Amino acid sequence: MTDSPLLEISAAQARSAVLMLQGLSDPPGRKLGIDGLYDLIDRMGYVQLDSVNTVARAHHMILFSRNQTYRPKHLAHLHEKDARLFENWTHDACLIPTRFFPYWRRKFEREAEDLAARFTRWHDRDFRAAVDGVVERIRDQGPLMARHFGTEEPKQSAGWWNWHDSKIALEYLWRTGKLSVARRDGFQKVYDLSERVIPAAHFAENHDHDAFVDWACRAALERLGVGSPGEISRFFDLITVEEAKTWCDAARAQDALPVLVHAMDGSKPRKAFARPDIETVLAAAPEAPGRIRVLSPFDPVIRDRTRLKRLFDYDYRIEIFVPAPKRVYGYYVFPLLEGERLIGRIDMKADKSADALTVTGLWLENGVKLGKGRQASLEAELDRIRRFAGVAELVWQDGFLRETP
Repeated sequence: MTDSPLLEISAAQARSAVLMLQGLSDPPGRKLGIDGLYDLIDRMGYVQLDSVNTVARAHHMILFSRNQTYRPKHLAHLHEKDARLFENWTHDACLIPTRFFPYWRRKFEREAEDLAARFTRWHDRDFRAAVDGVVERIRDQGPLMARHFGTEEPKQSAGWWNWHDSKIALEYLWRTGKLSVARRDGFQKVYDLSERVIPAAHFAENHDHDAFVDWACRAALERLGVGSPGEISRFFDLITVEEAKTWCDAARAQDALPVLVHAMDGSKPRKAFARPDIETVLAAAPEAPGRIRVLSPFDPVIRDRTRLKRLFDYDYRIEIFVPAPKRVYGYYVFPLLEGERLIGRIDMKADKSADALTVTGLWLENGVKLGKGRQASLEAELDRIRRFAGVAELVWQDGFLRETP
């Protein structure tokens, strides 16, 4: 008896599914509100935070690209008032549904020893005394920021870890779950004890290792539609690739389906795994809105560059850390999504002093032309972003249309 052939999924089908699951196929003008925003983030899994603010901060751009009625105050409400979101680490700092907090406790336990060793290497004084002192002070005084601690303490000589002792302790305690971010003041974290931030029901819940791995894989597949063990592992960055592979190999039909997924460039299809209702998901996936939208470089759909290339045939690399002379495009260049196709990238900045959104560069993918209809669609999107960023004008710098390398 031979095994049944694997379900084959085209790159276009997988792409449609992930755009739907990640909220990019939703009607972008439908009123969102606070509850709708929470539902969106829960569907996405997380929204990444970033301090760079060339137009608006990454988390705001990620959410605005999905719904133009999004308002930053609603995100703050969900985090700071309702505690339906908590802030911690996936692959980077993110806002995450608080109902997921019990699974992050496993991450905290896993990383505590390694983080303590790393922070101790950077800082040759009494690390444990600094940690204990920070906890006691916050316990006694309530929520505090890094600036409330030892600015007179000596710092390391160089590098991004150039923090005073208490700041190192705060970061360690946050990354390992003893402290949580109660709110942001500007973009500065305000820390408190986790038991005073996380609702009791979520704070008390815990899971063993097998339940943790099972949830991490299921939750990732729910949001990806289809994925390899590496893609499943990287989605939340909670488990190893080997743990994801073991789970996939042991998965039954009701957990995950082995499938073959094709690539946009026509290369050989790869074996992957799909959520068990994938055929229903594929049948239900609507065509994404045809208008152009600007995506954040930190959008969940963009983040996994290898997957992005396979499903969208689009290469993307953020060049913040690339020396200026070696940049191909620019410091902080935004991908452009038209319908279900990534058609180019744009370099722009909301200049408050000039009260303008200034476009300095536009690169279109090979075969994409800037006809009148596409230019009108792009200008309409940029005008929406201009208003969201709170500036008065849209300005196209001379020579903005560049040749794609």
